[in-house]
Amino acid sequence: MKYDIEKVSKILKALSHPDRLKIVIGLYHDECNVTACQKKMQLPQSTISQHLRTIKEAGICVSRREGNNVCYKVVDEFAIEFLKMIGE
Repeated sequence: MKYDIEKVSKILKALSHPDRLKIVIGLYHDECNVTACQKKMQLPQSTISQHLRTIKEAGICVSRREGNNVCYKVVDEFAIEFLKMIGE
């Protein structure tokens, strides 16, 4: 499978931060909202939101609104293959 080098570079840059990688791993296993991520990660809500913005801008995940909550889900094929490769 051939990937766009620019897109892959952007994804790898986003995943290079340990907390963002943990968030993406968590979202890959179970899509959730900011509050659920915050409880799992024990980081401030603003930090989680900032990381999720970076992850979303890299095209790794998408969001959808459920009432008052915004749920995030990993959708990028390269990111999913990368997670599988590292054993997630």
